[in-house]
Amino acid sequence: MDPNGTPVPPVPPVPPVTPVLGLRETKKRETRQLISDHATRLFIERGFDRTTIAEIADAARVAKKTVTNYFPRKEDLALDHQEEFVAALAATVTARGTGESPLTALRHAFLASVAAQDPVAGFAGAAFTRMIADSPTLTSCLRGLHDRREEALAEALADTTDTPPDDITPRTAAALLGGVHRVLFTRIQELTLAGRTNPEIAEVLAREAPRAFDLLTPALAEYGRRAPVSGPAGDGS
Repeated sequence: MDPNGTPVPPVPPVPPVTPVLGLRETKKRETRQLISDHATRLFIERGFDRTTIAEIADAARVAKKTVTNYFPRKEDLALDHQEEFVAALAATVTARGTGESPLTALRHAFLASVAAQDPVAGFAGAAFTRMIADSPTLTSCLRGLHDRREEALAEALADTTDTPPDDITPRTAAALLGGVHRVLFTRIQELTLAGRTNPEIAEVLAREAPRAFDLLTPALAEYGRRAPVSGPAGDGS
């Protein structure tokens, strides 16, 4: 109420301010997306190894140097979610909650990505998946991304369990956890190339993925489980 006893209506909450991109940054993002879209189209139509940077530049109506400024390597044009892919497992482990082990956190995250049919998890569609399978260059690059993802996971496990980075335990755990994800990613690719739709593949993986993670339970069920934070008196409050 105000001093006169009149009810004062509540002040509505102020909505969060969404940063507005400047014209220059917006233009850069649009150009990057334009180049990526044309590159993907050409790769699917002609094959990755037979498509040149010059052809992509011509299709996008930009200079060849503009393409390489946005995408330093040709592989970056085809696999433009590389950093997200590499960091995903480590980010999940780092953000795991109290009482949650890395195995449990990664299991839940993978099943959520299957339910969402996430392209980063492998749900890329038949044409894109065939493009990768038909290219020795991209197949090799994908193996390298799996390796980098496992290395990032090992670092996250070491960091969150207060273990030296060169200790064998986080490295072994990362190899096991990364291996399951590699197998499941490959399974999605196989089913895609066999002509199954994304919803069909998601249904299969929802059954198969838990079985794959269950195989790691005897070794990793308790590894890295985060204990509750104790209160000031150390009584767990």
